[in-house]
Amino acid sequence: MEKKKLDVRSLTGAEIIPILPDLARLRIVVFRDWPYLYDGTLDYEEKYLANFAAAKGAVVIAAYDGNEMIGASTGAPMIEHADEFGEPFRAAGFNIAKIFYCGESVLLKSHRGYGLGHAFFDGREAQAHALGGFTHSTFCRVVRPDDHPLKPADYAPLDGFWTKRGYAPVDIFATYDWKDIDQPLETTHRMQFWMKGL
Repeated sequence: MEKKKLDVRSLTGAEIIPILPDLARLRIVVFRDWPYLYDGTLDYEEKYLANFAAAKGAVVIAAYDGNEMIGASTGAPMIEHADEFGEPFRAAGFNIAKIFYCGESVLLKSHRGYGLGHAFFDGREAQAHALGGFTHSTFCRVVRPDDHPLKPADYAPLDGFWTKRGYAPVDIFATYDWKDIDQPLETTHRMQFWMKGL
């Protein structure tokens, strides 16, 4: 595989605002694929990302091939996120002020296999350490049945990669609603958290 010259940037505070349109477009493209099957709209993305950008301590790790954003990942203190994510941790006895939430990672298929997954986690965990006071880092993934009709035959889950990063699945779940590409309306999706100590 020919090595690409990619530029990875860690953006915080006001630096996040100008890249939100590119991030919105990227999320819509990547999340249409398995396992999210998300039928996104720019209107929803703009509102969602505006809330994210306003979160104290938020970070975007953005990857560029030339001037094109080809991948990005988000992170912010859990306490800044929607209750759908924080409440399951409170119920499990965690202090969510001490948890850093690694949000979505989106990467075009054309640029996978170049180590950007590690760069995304490195950048978000570095932000957690820079902010200080966090005992855990977490992210969540959608739970889909193995016999789902839209699951690609060649799908390779990322469990092995996440395990190498020190994360493990925990018995903490959340639900979140969105419209799947094969559904007429929004449906509720179960999300499982993975965690590691910082």
